[in-house]
Amino acid sequence: MSDRAKRVLEPFEENRAYMEDRIASGIEANRKGLGKLKFVDGEGNPVTGVHAEIRQKTHDFRFGANLFMLDELETEEKNTAYQERFCELFNLATLPFYWCDLEPEQGKPRFEKDSPKIYRRPAPDLCLEFCEKKGIEPKLHCLNYDQWTPLWVPDDAPTVKKHLDRRIAQIADRYKDKIDGMEVINETLCGETDHPVGKHSTRFFRESDIVEWSFEHARKYLPANKLIINEATPFVWGEAFKYNRSAYYMQIERALAKGASIDVIGMQYHMFYRAEEEEKRTKLFYNPHNLYGVMDRYADFGKPLQVTEVTIPAYSTAREDEELQAEIVKNLYRIWFSHPNMEAIIYWNLADGYAAFAPQGDMSYGENYYHGALLHFDMTPKPAFYELKKLIHETWNTKLSLDGDERGNLSMKGFYGEYEVTLTAGEKTVSTQLHLEKGAKNEFVIQI
Repeated sequence: MSDRAKRVLEPFEENRAYMEDRIASGIEANRKGLGKLKFVDGEGNPVTGVHAEIRQKTHDFRFGANLFMLDELETEEKNTAYQERFCELFNLATLPFYWCDLEPEQGKPRFEKDSPKIYRRPAPDLCLEFCEKKGIEPKLHCLNYDQWTPLWVPDDAPTVKKHLDRRIAQIADRYKDKIDGMEVINETLCGETDHPVGKHSTRFFRESDIVEWSFEHARKYLPANKLIINEATPFVWGEAFKYNRSAYYMQIERALAKGASIDVIGMQYHMFYRAEEEEKRTKLFYNPHNLYGVMDRYADFGKPLQVTEVTIPAYSTAREDEELQAEIVKNLYRIWFSHPNMEAIIYWNLADGYAAFAPQGDMSYGENYYHGALLHFDMTPKPAFYELKKLIHETWNTKLSLDGDERGNLSMKGFYGEYEVTLTAGEKTVSTQLHLEKGAKNEFVIQI
C-alpha cells in the first residue's frame, strides 16, 4: 500500500476497533433475524427427519444507483452491458424527474417512453418498464428541486406554487401506485445556484415555508407514499455537522414541528474533492466516529435514513487509485449497512464518462468526478464494483443447510429478505418461498 493510500485510509485505521465492533454488532442486530419453520403433514401432524436447503434470493435492504443512462449510451452493446451490470448489484433505481427536463415546454411533460430524448433524463415510463421487468424498486428524484425550475415558470412565488401544485398532482395521478419512494425536496441549504437548463425560483426559494409547503402538497396528493427529504453532503457529514444544532437537523426539526409529513431523511455523500485535496478534505468524512455520530443524531427523529447519492472518486484508471476507491467503498457500505435506521444506500453514477453537462465520453471534463463511478467508460467493472457485489451477494447473503428436530421444527437466522427453501423428507421433496421480515413473527408452517 502506498503512502498516499495509508494517509487517506488513516481515519478508518485509527478507529478500526471501534468501527469493526459497531459493524459486527450492528449487522447482527439490525440486518438479520430469526425464523421458525414447522413441518406438518396433510393432517397437521409434525413431520420429522426433514432436511432443509435455504437460499436467500433478495434483500429487504435497498442497494441502488441512479438510472439516468438507461438507453442513453452510444451503442446497443453498451446499453445492454449497462443494464446487466445494474441488475448484478442493485434492487433500487433513482429515476430522474427534474422539472425543467421533464416539462421543458409548458403543458407537455415527457412521461411516455417514446418521448424526445434529453441527455441523462430517460423518460419515466421507460425507466419504470425496465424496473418492473427486472424486479427493481423505483424511486422518484425529485418533486421540488428548486434549482431545476423550468425557464418558462415566472419568478413569482404564488405562480411557482400554482405550477408546482399542478406538477405534483399530475405526477401523483400517474405514478403514486407505481413509485413508493418520493423525494419531495432537495438541497435547500445549497444557496441559489442555477443550472444551464433550469433556474431558481428566487422568491419562493427565499420563503420560509418552502419545505413545509412542499411536504403539505406532496402529502395531499400522495397520502400513502413514502415522502423523503434530501440534502447535500457538506450540510450532513462535514464541518457543518454540529449535532442537534446543525442546519439540516434544525430544518427537519422545524418542519416536523409545523406538521410536515417527512417519512425518510436523505443524506448525500459525494466526495467531490480534487486529488490534491483528498487527504485533507476526507479526514472527517472517513472517520467512523463522525459517520456513526451523524447517523445516531438524525436517528433521534425516529425516521429511516437513506444515503441517497454516493460518489467516491478514483481520480484515474491506475490500479492503485481503483483499489483505494474499492477499499473506501467497502468500509463506508459496511458502516452504513450496520446502522439500525439506515434502509438504503444509493451509489450515484454507475459508469464513468457520462456525468451531467459533459460531452459524452469527454474524460477531461471534471475528471475527478468521472472516475467516481463503479464501471469504466467501456462498462467493464472496477474493483469497487466487485467489492460491492461480494458484500451484497456473498458476505450479506444467507445460505443454510439444516435439519429439523424430532418435533418437526427448525430454527434459522438470516439476513432479511426472500428465500427459496427446498425440503427433503424421505422420498418427498418440497420447494417453497418465505420472507424473513424485520419486525414480523417470522413463523412459517410448511406442509410436506
